[in-house]
Amino acid sequence: MKLDIIGDIHGCYEELLILTRELGYDWSEGVPLHPSRQLAFVGDLTDRGPESLKVADIIYNLVVEHKRAYYVPGNHCNKLYRYFLGRNVKIAHGLETTVAEYEALSAKDQKRASHHFKRLYEEAPLYHVLDNGKLIIAHAGIRGDYIGKTSKKVETFVLYGDITGETLPDGSPVRRDWAQHYTGDAWIVYGHTPVKEPRFVNQTVNIDTGAVFGNALTALRYPEMETVSVESSMPLVPEKFRSFE
Repeated sequence: MKLDIIGDIHGCYEELLILTRELGYDWSEGVPLHPSRQLAFVGDLTDRGPESLKVADIIYNLVVEHKRAYYVPGNHCNKLYRYFLGRNVKIAHGLETTVAEYEALSAKDQKRASHHFKRLYEEAPLYHVLDNGKLIIAHAGIRGDYIGKTSKKVETFVLYGDITGETLPDGSPVRRDWAQHYTGDAWIVYGHTPVKEPRFVNQTVNIDTGAVFGNALTALRYPEMETVSVESSMPLVPEKFRSFE
């Protein structure tokens, strides 16, 4: 199994295009395809960036129509899904950019975008266990003892990380550094918490290098365990990056 696992895209379509081309993917069919490798996505396809619905549609086509990629949902995916279901969600923390794109569409295109995203979300597992259990892809990571389980507690961890219930001054949740305590043999590849460089700790890799916050979009090549990054075109927002020093 040869994969290129891409971190949180957040609507950064141009960076996705450049990164996949650099990885050797061909876009002649409208989606990035490779003769011997497949893409995988750690979630948070949308919100904050300039072309969220375009990114979502590409991933839908790759995963659902072509069956040539893997996807797990992130917390922003979950919120957009609930919005499309008509639930009462707060249109903030980035969702407002995706909703603005959606509201600018024709009624026919709105129906298509909503239907495609709901199907992508509903057909996705909470997390992927791949390569005979050697690789786990989960949006915010997963504790070793949660692998194989799908309870509400596991869902919260996978979508939001190891949250304490407390919040930081900017309103974001305080998260424990779960990766420091992971002792399993499987590689866990995740995103969710923006870091300036891909972070390898034990058998875990955080590949969310904050494309939407002006740093980079990163892919992890598996099983080579090499990373490839392309610079972001977005303005840098330094306070969004977490330091684990």
